[in-house]
Order: sequence, then C-alpha cells, then structure tokens
Amino acid sequence: MTIQFPFDNSYATLPANFFARVAPTPVVAPKLIRLNRPLASQLGIDPDWLASPEGVEVLAGTRVPDGADPLAMAYAGHQFGNFTAQLGDGRAILLGEVVDRDGVRRDIQLKGSGPTPFSRRGDGRAALGPVIREYVVSEAMFALGIPTTRSLAAVITGERVQRETMLPGAVLTRIAASHIRVGTFQFFAARQDFTALKHLADHVINRHYPDAAQTEHPYRALLDGVIARQAQLVARWLLVGFIHGVMNTDNSSVSGETIDYGPCAFMDDYDPKTVFSSIDELGRYAYANQPRITLWNLTRFAETLLPLFADDEKAAIEIAQASLAEFSGLFDKAYQAGLRQKLGLFTSQPDDAALAQDLLAAMAANQADFTLTFRGLGAAALDPANDEAMRALFIDPAAYDAWAGPWRARLAMETETPAARFAAMQAVNPAFIPRNHRVEAAIQAAMAGDYAPFEELVTVLATPFEDQPERADYADPPLLHQRVLKTYCGT
Repeated sequence: MTIQFPFDNSYATLPANFFARVAPTPVVAPKLIRLNRPLASQLGIDPDWLASPEGVEVLAGTRVPDGADPLAMAYAGHQFGNFTAQLGDGRAILLGEVVDRDGVRRDIQLKGSGPTPFSRRGDGRAALGPVIREYVVSEAMFALGIPTTRSLAAVITGERVQRETMLPGAVLTRIAASHIRVGTFQFFAARQDFTALKHLADHVINRHYPDAAQTEHPYRALLDGVIARQAQLVARWLLVGFIHGVMNTDNSSVSGETIDYGPCAFMDDYDPKTVFSSIDELGRYAYANQPRITLWNLTRFAETLLPLFADDEKAAIEIAQASLAEFSGLFDKAYQAGLRQKLGLFTSQPDDAALAQDLLAAMAANQADFTLTFRGLGAAALDPANDEAMRALFIDPAAYDAWAGPWRARLAMETETPAARFAAMQAVNPAFIPRNHRVEAAIQAAMAGDYAPFEELVTVLATPFEDQPERADYADPPLLHQRVLKTYCGT
C-alpha cells in the first residue's frame, strides 16, 4: 500500500548543520492508544488510514511514509540559567511538514521515536506516562484557546523503557507551527556562525512573520513579533492558572506556541509561588515568575540577533533594548484585559487592576481554588444569591464579602445586562482544567492497560467552558489525599 502524507518540507532544505538526518527506530508491537481524528482531517490526512495497521506503524516510527525527510533538529539552550551549546532533538524526529486545510504549515514530529546523534547517551524513547500527560494537557490548552503544539496520536510500542523502573514505552505524534526555538538561534550564535544565523532568521520570517520582510528593519521586526506573541502567551497561561514547569530557552518557541509539556501543571488553590516541577528546587519557574522568565528568554533571543541588527555593537544593543522594553507593557495590557474579562468588566477603569489584585490576594490568603473562584463569579454576577457558594471557597468567608462589595459597585458602572455578563464570563472562565490528580489517575490507569479514564478526561477537556452536569465531578479540586504536589520531566 502506498503511504500518502501531503508533505511539503521546508526545514529539511536548510543547510546540513541545522539538523541530523536520522530515521525513527522501529518498535516491536505498536498499538494505537488514541487518534485525534479532527486534527488528522485538518492536516489533510485520512484518519481511517492513520488508524489502520500501516498508519499505526508510521505513528510508531516503524514505517517511514513517502515524502518524509526524517531529521533531528540541532539547538542549544539555557537550562535553569546554565548554557549548554549543544542539545538538539534527543528523542524526537521531525518527519516533515504539511500545509493544512487552512493553508497553515505544520510540523509532524514523533516524540519518543528512538535515539539520534543528539541523544547524549539517552535511549531516545518516551515512557507512557509523559505521553499521556502531553496529549491531555496540550489538547486541553488548545480547547482553552491558548496557542500550543497539539497531539495527533499516542501509540504504545510494546516495549519497555528503563527509567527508575521499567515502564511501558510510547510515542506521541506532535503537531506544531514549527519546532524552532530560542535555543535554535543560540546554537548558531554560540558558534558565531552568522551566515547560518541569518539563514535561520530569514526562514522564521518567511514562515511565521512574513510581514516583517516588508519592513525597513526585518530582523528587528522579527524580534518585535516574537516579543508580542510571547507576551500574549504568558498572559494567557496566568489567566488559567497554568505553570509550564521548565521554561528553558530550548523550550521557548519562536512561533509563540506553548511547547514541551514536561512537569507542567494547573494550580488548584491559588498561590503565586506555586511550583510543581520536581527539578525546580529554587522556584525559578514558579507561577508568578513566568512573565519575568519569558523576558529573560527573550533577552537571550535578542542577543543572538545582534549581528543582524547593526554592524556597530552599541547600536545593535540599543535596538534590542528598545524592543525588549516593550515586553512589560504588552504583557500587562494582555493580562489586565484578561482579568477584566474574568471579572465581568466590559470597560476599563483606573482601579480595575487593583480590584483584580485584591481578589487574588484574598484567594491566596484563603486557599481559594483558582478555577472554581473565577467560574463561580459568573453565577454571583448573575444573581447575588449565589454569593454563598463563593463564600464557601474561602477559609474566611468575610474575605470574599469584603471584596465583593467594591466589585458589585464596579459592575454597576456598566450597562450590560446580567445575562450578557454571565455569558461573557462563562466564555473565559473554564469549568474544567486538567486537574493534576485527574491526569495522574489517567496515567496510572493507562499503565495498567485501562485507557478509559484517559479517553473520558480528553472528552471532558475538549469543551472546558461548557457545563457538563453528567461529568461535574471533573471540576472538583482534589481531596487532601488526592493532591499531586510534584510532577516530573519525561526524560
């Protein structure tokens, strides 16, 4: 049977030092766990064929489809602030690119598909647990409207991988606007290969920021575009209580997508210092630190572009600094606009930021659940009789009462009807997020061969803003014994 993917590869046409050509390693007994059929159709790939034995072999890396040009991408990166000049795809292989039904170019990558020249003594494989986590969380982020890589399929390999114990092996098929990272630019900057750096910048402009090519200073426009997208992205993370976990520069996408879901998690009780990652011992990537770290990563990106800005180093630095200075304003604008929406405000008033921060401070002091608090505000705005449910979320109910008075006075300044406000608030305050205990339960069940919890969790999270009475318990925070306080990388 001829295997057809509508490949239209561009990254593989770049110079040989951008990647290593390497084929996926075949596996023993691949079995499809889940196929994202709507996404397959969007990519122009027949989902029925993908679910066939031949298709599953492709998704597992056992069969290379016609038109693929498999490669592992080279990149460097700052990991927890420490620079490594060569990282690269150590357990992921880019099969190629397709142009989807909307004309958008997408990477198709196999994650966990075997060793590459960048594996650094690793086995190049992925365990089932991290594959389940990335599938669940990346698709949940998509449903929440947050730019993200996506999951096309999860396949179990029939093999075991050695970690602390022997675990079931799996492969994730990941879809991205591209897998080009800040660390990709750092790879060439560290080698002072400015020809390759310019080639990469031109490729990224052509692929992600075509308007920049029409400007007088296209490389500064590239930096400005990446800054704007990253400012929007991290604001959206904070607005749903998401914590990436490992915001290294090699995990920072220049396309503005969320990428590399390792020890990621969503907060239950609101605490700006929340850290879940088992390796983030000092809280570098804590929830509230994410905007600061985003700017730090963008500064590293700007440093790589200095040779493209101007021949004079001082002038180049001034250009970079001027662009980077815009980040805080862009982030604050996006974050404050999002908070106003979550509070049911349609207009902007000078004290809105303080009103939002007062609520967050009360939530932190009273261990109020982030998602339930904001979701409940919609009902409270519709009818003050619903305040009792809100008060129950706070250790000291009077803390909510003290805040709700000024909030209701602020709502009274607006002209929208209660029904319109309620609908608008429900559309931005999700009822369902990937609660850590639910994700962990799905992983543990899958490890035992039961994929039903995984399937149901993915189904619930596909419509996070809709009330689903038959699955209302998925909105519940964990009981004390169900809390998951540490999450782990998938290496």
